[in-house]
Amino acid sequence: MWKAATGAAGPADDGLGGLVGLAARAIESLGEWGVGALTLAETVVPPIPSEVVLPLAGYLANQGSLNLLLVYFTSTLGAYLGALFLYWLGAKLGLERSIRGLSKLPLVDREDFEHAAGWFRRHGRSSIFFGRLLPGVRSLISLPAGAAAMPLGTFSLYTLAGSGLWNGALLGLGYLLGTQYRLIEEYSRFLNYAVYAALALTVILLVVRRVKRARERR
Repeated sequence: MWKAATGAAGPADDGLGGLVGLAARAIESLGEWGVGALTLAETVVPPIPSEVVLPLAGYLANQGSLNLLLVYFTSTLGAYLGALFLYWLGAKLGLERSIRGLSKLPLVDREDFEHAAGWFRRHGRSSIFFGRLLPGVRSLISLPAGAAAMPLGTFSLYTLAGSGLWNGALLGLGYLLGTQYRLIEEYSRFLNYAVYAALALTVILLVVRRVKRARERR
């Protein structure tokens, strides 16, 4: 594996316990191309948000376990390929059929797609760039772009620019935090609490959405 030139000695995930440490070890095992695969999956069906994966990848790059430039390349490529798939789906099936099918997936609701479609209608091609910086819109904005037959070249340019900026910011944040090793070690317990809270909130939202859908069908 292509390693970073600057790295600290010892295991990269020292001081990171609980779910944060587990995630760091998983990302370290997957390597740079594994991070790219995770960003691709997150773009299509958000299982693990990039707000978790990329800062940890940046931290691991600082510790010498991953190459920062290669992670940046693979994560941006993964985000683009995921966006391209949704663009193609929207162009092939149309907006309504695509939304109907994808809204059946876990952790995804029809309102999310409608929100992204509304953002695209209001802001046009600029929504492709700025939408990459907004959670909830970032993963879904490609669908209305494809359905509206937005030129592929324009879509690709704005997608790569927006995804590159977002990924670079998150990776850079993790990399800079990696220089504060003792600070991370001290506060990793609180990071774990934040992860536990996010998981609990996700489950609650999923249950609420399912109950709401069931009531609407009555």
